[in-house]
Amino acid sequence: MDPQNTEAKVLLSRAKTFRLHTGNLVNRSRLKKKCPGSTSEELRDCIQATMSDWVSMKKAASPGFPDVLDCSLPEATETITPEEREELKVSVKLFLCEAGQSAIGDAVDLACQTLAVSQLDSVIIAPPPPLEADQSLAHLQPAWEQLEALVRSQKIAAIGTSDLDKDLLEQLYNWAQVKPSSNQVNLASCCVMPPDLTAFAKDFDIQLLTHSDPKELMSAESFLEAMREGARDQSLSGWRLEWVLRYSVIVKSRGIFKSKGYLVSAKRVDP
Repeated sequence: MDPQNTEAKVLLSRAKTFRLHTGNLVNRSRLKKKCPGSTSEELRDCIQATMSDWVSMKKAASPGFPDVLDCSLPEATETITPEEREELKVSVKLFLCEAGQSAIGDAVDLACQTLAVSQLDSVIIAPPPPLEADQSLAHLQPAWEQLEALVRSQKIAAIGTSDLDKDLLEQLYNWAQVKPSSNQVNLASCCVMPPDLTAFAKDFDIQLLTHSDPKELMSAESFLEAMREGARDQSLSGWRLEWVLRYSVIVKSRGIFKSKGYLVSAKRVDP
């Protein structure tokens, strides 16, 4: 058996938290050649390819087994220098995969650490959908309060929402201490921006953006399948996807991507 694969298998079996960084997808030739049909397909390909490369990589020697396992490729990671920071906009969308178990602070800290910045320019939150057809903010409020705290501590400059209709966006605006700066609308379910939403956003200076992300970014089974294929271990199990953070770094003056990628966090499921 490949000794690198054996080492990865042991590390995965002992860790309690799994963190994966795809590196800069703009420069990863293996992934640039693919044209995924959806965000979910892209994420699956990224997890599989990154794990596969990580398994083949010689790991740095460390005493014992880490509780938090870092699955990343140093050569694929690009940081932002202080000299170029003012010329760049760092935007993030954070997909929370479980209700009531938000790790927003951890995700934002990891993004800042990975990109070597002290502040993210914007963060859009995508909480898991409510279990029932709940027309209230109850499922969003705990996450929004954490985002507000990160704005106050200057970790984030602006915060936004995803898939709120006019009524919910108005409820959020009236309730929130830090007002939403943007709201993403999925054009798969809405070919034209609703007039009432457009009018409200214009009156209160909220930017309306479009996206094509699915309601469920990745199912539990799809995540495990991607891990198994990447680790070349079909017996791998016991991991639960916690959150996915997608970042993009854009050159302001030219409107082009300097880098983009995913950060993924999973927790060990107690047997």
